[in-house]
Amino acid sequence: MVTLVDFPAPVEPLSAAGELKMPFSDTIKYCILGISITLLLLALGILAWQAFRCCTQKHTAYTQQDTVNSEPLYSAGRSTTARHYSGSPSTKVVDVGMEVCRLSRCLSQASFPSSESILADGDMGEQANIRKVDGSIRFSVYYDRLQSLLVVTVLEAEGLLEQSQIRSLQPFVKLRLMWAGSNSGEVESSTDEEGEGMPPVMWTVLQEWQTRIVKGTCNPLFGDQFSCVLCEDKELHHINLRMEVRDFDKFSRHTVLGEVRVPIGHLNISYPLELQEDLQTPQKDLVGEVLLSLKFLPTSQRLEVGLLKVRTVLTDIRSDAAMYARISVQCNQCKLRYQKTSAVARCMMTVFNEVVMFSLPEVPLEQCKILVSVYETITTMKSAKRLIGQLTVGKEKSLEDKHWSLMMRSVRQPIAKWHGLFI
Repeated sequence: MVTLVDFPAPVEPLSAAGELKMPFSDTIKYCILGISITLLLLALGILAWQAFRCCTQKHTAYTQQDTVNSEPLYSAGRSTTARHYSGSPSTKVVDVGMEVCRLSRCLSQASFPSSESILADGDMGEQANIRKVDGSIRFSVYYDRLQSLLVVTVLEAEGLLEQSQIRSLQPFVKLRLMWAGSNSGEVESSTDEEGEGMPPVMWTVLQEWQTRIVKGTCNPLFGDQFSCVLCEDKELHHINLRMEVRDFDKFSRHTVLGEVRVPIGHLNISYPLELQEDLQTPQKDLVGEVLLSLKFLPTSQRLEVGLLKVRTVLTDIRSDAAMYARISVQCNQCKLRYQKTSAVARCMMTVFNEVVMFSLPEVPLEQCKILVSVYETITTMKSAKRLIGQLTVGKEKSLEDKHWSLMMRSVRQPIAKWHGLFI
């Protein structure tokens, strides 16, 4: 017979475990506890902020999407996400006056396709958006045959149209004395980029002037006088006076309000002749030819633009005159950083043979535009440069340039073509 006897459990280990203590002072324990509580509160605050931000961004995204979808100009180019969005309809109160102003701006831009804004770079950027050509300019022209001196006086402009309701008009007049040098030789068609009716005559700018700026009026009084010495080889019937009335902008994006062209040879200016002409829609003049090379690399999504040759008309050959180009690319309304070529001594046929490379965004190229601006600079003078002309090559949603099409059909191969240089 087996008898079970219950022995009492040992007391010493339990008492030892109860007497076990952390080897830290009370101050350190309280510091650790405080830090833990602080971190917990910080984490809870960050979590609450992220939740609030997520809810706010979601509400803002829906509001902006409803607002943008209501714009008529956005319907052709909105994204697939916005196209398939089936949210609840929103109700907006629209100012009828603002809506009419916006629609009139859209219609006026479609009425003048040849005067769309040419995106110029930095210091020489000019905006040529024309809403409506209105007004006239009064001036006088006189040619002194004894001194071979042509004198042009800009008197006033009348009936100019306000372009903005935010600020007042600040008009000034830019004058160019254009000389017909020769006919276009290498360009296949001078009407490809600037519309029909462009004569195949290559012009050169003899002189450029600019009047003072008159602020806050649609009928400015100028009274500025300019003179130029014309040599005997510059026949008067080959010279045109081009005057552009512009609205000044502090960022150099001047709006062209209209222009007047005066053929000097058709006027009897042996005595001061005062004229008043209505402003016309601005047109571009062919001032040179550029041999441009394009190559597209689809794997690396890069575009190589090669500036090979530039042909212009020279009246006076200067040893210190140089020429360089400024090339910029805009893809899907994203403007890439421009690049400059080196300055080369200017002559009748200036050879560059330089290639610049642009990394394009990795998206389908719905709209891409290459802008080449050619400048003349004087090496002996600091900050002395003059815009000779510009050309644009690219692809629009409804229009694609012939050179661009050839490049896309012959990827990884350089395609060269002559283009007209306009100003």
